[in-house]
Amino acid sequence: MKKEKSPLIMVIKKAMPAVVSIVISKNLQELEKELAKELPRFGQEFHIPEESIDSRGMVKIGGGSGFIVDKEGIVITNRHVVADSEAEYTVITNDNKKFKAEILAQDLVNDVAILKIEAPAEKLTTVILGDSNNIELGQNVIAIGNALGIFKNTVSSGIISGLSRSISAQGDTNSVQELRGLIQTDAAINPGNSGGPLVDIFGQTIGINVAVVFGAENISFAIPINTAKKALHDLKKYGRIRRPFLGIRYLTIDQNLKEKLKLPVDYGALIASEQHAIAPNSPADLAGLKEKDILLEINGEKITDDKPMQDLLENLTVGEIIKLKILRDGNNLEVKMALAEKRQ
Repeated sequence: MKKEKSPLIMVIKKAMPAVVSIVISKNLQELEKELAKELPRFGQEFHIPEESIDSRGMVKIGGGSGFIVDKEGIVITNRHVVADSEAEYTVITNDNKKFKAEILAQDLVNDVAILKIEAPAEKLTTVILGDSNNIELGQNVIAIGNALGIFKNTVSSGIISGLSRSISAQGDTNSVQELRGLIQTDAAINPGNSGGPLVDIFGQTIGINVAVVFGAENISFAIPINTAKKALHDLKKYGRIRRPFLGIRYLTIDQNLKEKLKLPVDYGALIASEQHAIAPNSPADLAGLKEKDILLEINGEKITDDKPMQDLLENLTVGEIIKLKILRDGNNLEVKMALAEKRQ
């Protein structure tokens, strides 16, 4: 019997060995305390099945996916997969080897986490990281993961159906957060696939599977891989993920806000008229920005409802000199400033 040798199969075989399962476990006694607080039992005792408890008294409470990015044992996943600071995380490689995972860094804004496992380099297979700035609508993609924490090596295919999407995502831990700049795809992504790679037809990872719109068919999302590459660079060079900031409280202007506040423009970012709207000694403060200033552009790009300042700053780096176009009392001004690091 002849076997199919399609390019799709070759891509899957190339990427699959680098995809890992992430098992979330908790101490039995701690878990029972939490359940007693969160679940009213009406006087009845709540018992965890004995078959769910391992020899160390740990109970598996969830799972997700991830992928190995270098031979030093660095694994990328979603931050919400490893959000519980009291839990223990185990990485299971494609050949069923188990390793305790150490959390090196977490990007709370972009839902990215970087883990490390101690494993022989020669035993690890890594993905090839692509460039998510060069992806296009309609191109073919493959989502790989550990669907629902039960079935390993699950794949689905589709196309890129949207770029720069924003959603309020419900993760595996039922937490909700706003995610921006996402890749939209019709490749099926299940909750347990969170953290797995989204791969192009050349076998390069271009995204991190992150969420599905529940109740809607063929709508899934992934974090652009360049977000993770930036986090990896920061971690390697500075020992932490660094995020730039200006140091202002602001409102993004749209047509409604323009009419409500009688503003001269329907785009930009209005610095709030309140105490501490400009953080002391921040880049905005040092550059002389004032309350009621309207920031119109950053490096020539308009600040709009579709492209807010937060998104523009995400593409910049700490220490970078930026040029702001500002509207103050009817006059256009240009201001340069160096971005500082936002402390988490």
